[in-house]
Amino acid sequence: MVALALAGCVVAQPVVVKNPPPSPPLRVEIAPVAPSAAHVWVAGHWAWHRERYVWIPGHWEVPAAPGHVWVPGGWMPSGGGYVWVEGHWRAR
Repeated sequence: MVALALAGCVVAQPVVVKNPPPSPPLRVEIAPVAPSAAHVWVAGHWAWHRERYVWIPGHWEVPAAPGHVWVPGGWMPSGGGYVWVEGHWRAR
């Protein structure tokens, strides 16, 4: 049963590059009024997608749990190269 359920799933393998390409300059964004006091502004950023950078606009988001901070995406060393790691919430 499990094999049948997973048969159509495709797991994306991380792309490892020898030298990460430089990201374009950040865009200037003006954050609108927060929907609530619990929301945190996650600034817009360039993300690596299908071998090129794409702009991800900023947005308001409620942290994953109290005390968590947003860690922007970026290139991290991995296996003699670099791999793109998406932004995520992390405990302080």
